[in-house]
Amino acid sequence: MADRGRYVIHLPVLAVDLAGAVRLARVVARWAGVLSCADPGETTVSAEDEQGVRHRVFCDLRLPGGRRCLLRADHDGPCARHPAR
Repeated sequence: MADRGRYVIHLPVLAVDLAGAVRLARVVARWAGVLSCADPGETTVSAEDEQGVRHRVFCDLRLPGGRRCLLRADHDGPCARHPAR
């Protein structure tokens, strides 16, 4: 019988620098956010040879209703699901 635990999918996508990796991770995470099983707030990036050192992409604090803040990890001001326009 199959294990009924939770599993995490790790999908390596390469970028040339940390800033580019964070930008690409934000795009991929927001796109994947349309899937009910995806949790874009948990998105992190790391150097290929230092995968244990992860950099948060989103703030990830819980909002009322249980959803997560999807602003940058170091944002100023109140948390939100979408950046102010």
